[in-house]
Amino acid sequence: MSSNTAPGMFNRRKLAQAAALGGLLPAAGYATAALSAGDAPSASSTIFDVRRFGARGDGKSDDTKAIQSAIDAGAHGGAVFVPPGLYLSGELQLMPHVSIIGVAAWSYRAPGGSVIRLNDPKAACLLNITGAFGVSVEGLSLEGGNLGASTHGILLNKPDYGKEEDAFRIERSQVAHFSGDGVRLVRAWCFSIRHCMIAHNGGDGVSLRGWDGFLLDNWLSGNRGAGFGARQENASCTFTANRIEWNGEGILIAGGDGYNITGNFFDRSGGCALVLREGANGPCEQMNITGNYLKRSGKTAKPESHDSGQVRMEGARGVTFTGNNLQVGRDDGGGGQLSPAYGIIYRGLQHCVISNNVLHNGALKELLLDLGGNETGVVVKDNPGCLYQAKS
Repeated sequence: MSSNTAPGMFNRRKLAQAAALGGLLPAAGYATAALSAGDAPSASSTIFDVRRFGARGDGKSDDTKAIQSAIDAGAHGGAVFVPPGLYLSGELQLMPHVSIIGVAAWSYRAPGGSVIRLNDPKAACLLNITGAFGVSVEGLSLEGGNLGASTHGILLNKPDYGKEEDAFRIERSQVAHFSGDGVRLVRAWCFSIRHCMIAHNGGDGVSLRGWDGFLLDNWLSGNRGAGFGARQENASCTFTANRIEWNGEGILIAGGDGYNITGNFFDRSGGCALVLREGANGPCEQMNITGNYLKRSGKTAKPESHDSGQVRMEGARGVTFTGNNLQVGRDDGGGGQLSPAYGIIYRGLQHCVISNNVLHNGALKELLLDLGGNETGVVVKDNPGCLYQAKS
């Protein structure tokens, strides 16, 4: 059966037009192709191009009302398309089961493609996903301009966990230069953040109060707080293949449980790359941490302080830290101070294993620092390495 006649399939002309836009999801690609070809949406259309609601995307006009109108029109099952351009906007409230989709063309240092830039310093956030169950944010470049005192890029803020999973997705998007957190989640329940760059924000890259999350293949870079910070109740998150670099701290978890942290690259954290500490709800428990590379942590820490470490584990229960690689370093180009002083710092552990990690040039002062207070069933062994040795 040809692609021109197969039910539900694209015809060749529209498929080619969609592909030219740079790999949007098939549904969004089809919608964009149809709109660019001049096809009027039917009465039952669920594709809403913000330009048809008056958005200009010229970097001068206030497009808040137009974008919000498109979102409202797509409530409960629509797809909102944001074509490439620079859209100035205040806070936008997303709706349940709505996708807001753009063309991802951002680079490490600059926004690009479909850019929505905050223009209201009094806004709590740019995209508010509170109550927007099943929402998808994809292919956007969200730019904060460092406006406001604590304005977040994407915000979910619920008074309680409720009876329904949030089940939102943030994908292939850049969230940068917000005065608050890049993504702030308060009582979030079931979510995924994939293939994103969350960078250069005044708070954390991702701040979580909640559980059941997947963070896969993201850049968490240059945030003043932690790349990922969970300081209140938190649990059950999977971190895989993320690059967590140049943040105030790498990953900070207080009193969480049920984490898998596997195959990530931690680079040049201001303090420790990974911190597990007790929180208001008790100790960190039941975590698997393996196959990660932790490099040149402690950039801004006092050289002799315990913040100048690769890993700091205090009061943890049931944690395995195995098969990781730790290395001293300095800034790119050979600048900055060498760090960190310590490799793995631990105290007050119970039923934990720290083994088979490699610390070749792993620290400046001590590879493993035991601060005492450990209880039963703590295994620390077979962690080969050496203190930093300058190349001759």
